[in-house]
Amino acid sequence: MNEINHKTVFVLDHTPYFGISCESPIDCDFIKSKVPVPPISKSLWTCAVEASVEYCRIAYDLFPVGKLIRFVVSDTAAHIVNTWNTGTQTLTHILNAMTMVGVPPRQTQASDYSVIHGLRAAIEALAEPTEFQKEQLLAHAKSDNAKLLNRGRVICITSARDDASMKSLEDIFRTVLVQQNTLAGHKDYISIDQCHLVIINLYPANMESMVSNRALIEISPILMSEIHSNKANNISNKLTNLILPHFDLASTTVTGIPMKEEQNASSSANYDVEIFHGRTAHSVFLGTELVLPHSLKDGSDYETVTLKWCTPRSCGSSEMQPCLAQCRVTPVDVTSRPSSCLINFLLSGRSVLLEMPKKSGGKITSHLLSAHGGEIFIHSLNTARSCLEDPPSISEGGGGRVTDYRIKDFGVLMQQHRLVPLKPMPERQTDENLQKMRTKLSRNSRYWPLTHSRTVLYNVRHFMEPLLLLTQKPELTEDEKMMCLKSIYNLSQLEERQESLALSNMGHRLKGNKKEEQYRLLWSELETIVNGNGSTPNHKAIVSCIRECRRMYPNADGSDPYDKSHGTESTVTDAHRASVIRATTDSPMSPPHSMTGSSGGTAGSGSSGAAGAVTGDSSSGTVTLGAGNANVAGVVSLLGGTSRVGVAVSSKKSFGSGGRSLFDALASTERAISQKRIDFSGRLCTPSGQIAKLYSHLGSKDAEGAQGARPTDVK
Repeated sequence: MNEINHKTVFVLDHTPYFGISCESPIDCDFIKSKVPVPPISKSLWTCAVEASVEYCRIAYDLFPVGKLIRFVVSDTAAHIVNTWNTGTQTLTHILNAMTMVGVPPRQTQASDYSVIHGLRAAIEALAEPTEFQKEQLLAHAKSDNAKLLNRGRVICITSARDDASMKSLEDIFRTVLVQQNTLAGHKDYISIDQCHLVIINLYPANMESMVSNRALIEISPILMSEIHSNKANNISNKLTNLILPHFDLASTTVTGIPMKEEQNASSSANYDVEIFHGRTAHSVFLGTELVLPHSLKDGSDYETVTLKWCTPRSCGSSEMQPCLAQCRVTPVDVTSRPSSCLINFLLSGRSVLLEMPKKSGGKITSHLLSAHGGEIFIHSLNTARSCLEDPPSISEGGGGRVTDYRIKDFGVLMQQHRLVPLKPMPERQTDENLQKMRTKLSRNSRYWPLTHSRTVLYNVRHFMEPLLLLTQKPELTEDEKMMCLKSIYNLSQLEERQESLALSNMGHRLKGNKKEEQYRLLWSELETIVNGNGSTPNHKAIVSCIRECRRMYPNADGSDPYDKSHGTESTVTDAHRASVIRATTDSPMSPPHSMTGSSGGTAGSGSSGAAGAVTGDSSSGTVTLGAGNANVAGVVSLLGGTSRVGVAVSSKKSFGSGGRSLFDALASTERAISQKRIDFSGRLCTPSGQIAKLYSHLGSKDAEGAQGARPTDVK
């Protein structure tokens, strides 16, 4: 199946209404004269032609081949400006044809002026196959399964009275589109599988429009439509905004470009130049440590990435760097002096590095502007470890400096995804098992660091071995889920006791060797792996438990790792601060600490009506769970299933409410129990409900002393 979406048709309203002024005077620097100069304004037709031609220029600059644009002018009939032939796909041909069309006619008594003529011609133009489509049809003529998807876009610049007129225009367009598809196969027409209709309502700057803006909606299975209402003097900005999603483009603003002043050549000033290019130049950095500095463009609705100008260099072989993506660029304001200076500078053979900030601070050169064969490209540089700088090496010695590859783990990964040949059977689909193995390999290798220096989790895998192995399964049983939760709880206890991770001295490239930073990276890796291994309810329960533990221990800057609206309550922050203070100041002889009312709960109380509530009974020493939450039961089972201190959790505080979670309360209870002194043996040996007898062995001591026996130690 081939998808073709390279056709765009402009329909320009050429009715007498478009000959009026846009009521936006042009600023002209005339020589002072005693004769007053009246204000000069463009017509609606001039504004529409200039904006649409600029749209063409950007598309032709970035896509020399492959993207075709046609123009249709509509008044009493449809006038075809150019065809799908590449010889007519030039700005020179379009402007010459527009000159022949001329300005809109003056108001006449004729009533057949309408933009509908142009819309009908635009639909016919989309049904006409281009040269590329004709080649594809001939190539797949003998194949029954091959289908050519014909998709296109119609941009109509017109003027309407109100929303009802726009609705009528859309209905007519949909009807004509359906009728055109019935003619597919006749007169060399092909069916239109998907059409995107963009209607731009144009009106003078001193008027108010009765047409409302409307986002993209689906009118029918083959038609999508959107409406934009703009003043005539802003039509250029609107089409500039629309071309970004139409051709999957992105904006970059090069800031800090030093240029000499035109008036004073001895001084220089810094200028900014905005350029358009393919979105790939930015999207290749998603998921890395780089932060794209997005900002909203002044006077526009789209975002631009600001990159700083670095010292220009020559483009010799010694300056070549590995890059991840390469896209053509074109300036947004092609007539401005800064844009012209930048283009001429790059075409002279120089290259410019652009830098951007990093998450950990500092800056890094991320892009390169350079010209090749008379065309300017932006290169996305490889900011990670380069294979040219650090050639791979499995063992120490010659070959490179990288020696800490996870060789054993890679061997295990290959064994887990080993394929064996199977006999072909009629009931078995072709490549069925191969597709399953591809899915499994994609899931298990979604996050797989190549070296030990790039990971913390796999250096301390002896703590998390059951979790790493079990979560790779597509389905988890309740027992397996309990084992994973137990591993998470053990890791949480290690972090609470402020124990250092036993990381091998293998040149870890971490932001620091602090315990907090190590545990933060460990929790982040753990969540990434478990979240990518599966989406079953048990997998989601494990991910939820990991996130609850991460909220107890915030980021290095004190912020919530998830930075959601619910945030972190003060009780959790206070409990975390108190645990750190106790870990650094308490001695083994310190008395037990009293917990706050919200963290410890009250023995023997609880909310029996809430699902998943926990009630404690000091007499029986058990913790009773409601049937509303299976995850709660799993966490409590990690604590041994019993507790001498009851925990009451209000039904109003659920896991997503931002308050103390059940795991926090149970962890606080377990911590309080572990810090208490051992109770008197007499009270422990006495049945419940009876009074413990003090010095119960006092009588037997005298009797044994008379016989010369050694007295029993008093506990």
